[in-house]
Amino acid sequence: MACSSPQKTEKAEPKSKVQEIVDESIAFHGMEGLNNADFSLTFRDIDYTYKNSNGMFEYTRTQTDSIGQTVFDVMNNDGLERLTDGDTTNITEEKRAAYTRSVNSVIYFFRLPFGLNDAAVNKTLIGEKEIKGKTYYEVKVTFGEEGGGEDFDDVFLYWFDKEDYSMDYLAYLYHTDEGGMRFREAINPRRVNGVLIQDYVNLKPEDESMDIMNIAELYNAGELEVLSEIINENVKFTIK
Repeated sequence: MACSSPQKTEKAEPKSKVQEIVDESIAFHGMEGLNNADFSLTFRDIDYTYKNSNGMFEYTRTQTDSIGQTVFDVMNNDGLERLTDGDTTNITEEKRAAYTRSVNSVIYFFRLPFGLNDAAVNKTLIGEKEIKGKTYYEVKVTFGEEGGGEDFDDVFLYWFDKEDYSMDYLAYLYHTDEGGMRFREAINPRRVNGVLIQDYVNLKPEDESMDIMNIAELYNAGELEVLSEIINENVKFTIK
């Protein structure tokens, strides 16, 4: 019987503080299982579904157009396809990119903070910040060009409660569709099958060219303009 030589065990690198914060937040939100999960929701009268099985994913969006046709977008590892009343719709690459951004955006924000462990994410702990009298960890996120998509140069800020690691606020600077800056306040927290679901108040600064690192101070001072509410309805979750 052959004997194998003992393998040298490499010592695991200690987890960074920012990684610990994100992992704790994902656990608090009940999202550890989203690599193998299905969910559905309705956002602004449009239905979305999500299926993910170890990196093989499918996102869908179903809506009714102005003349009553059913428009179905399906996005997976191979790209995005649009069907109208069940028939494949020929679309330009520009529109395909726009539809992909739109579908991906809704899913991405809905499943935060889960996506903060994606390979293209660069996380930095900025420090601590007081917002509305509570102390938060402030984390800055940028994206690597490889795997970061066409929006890789966007910048995000997240604020995690120091006590329970809930993600109560986020802000982002984006460059697509003429660009801009947004700040979101989480509202209506509730759990569906153990997963924390949140809606958001969507706000913006008067000067969207400002330094995003100062946006929390403007929020504390009541100097952000409310644009809309992000309300997720009819949420159903299955963690496999």
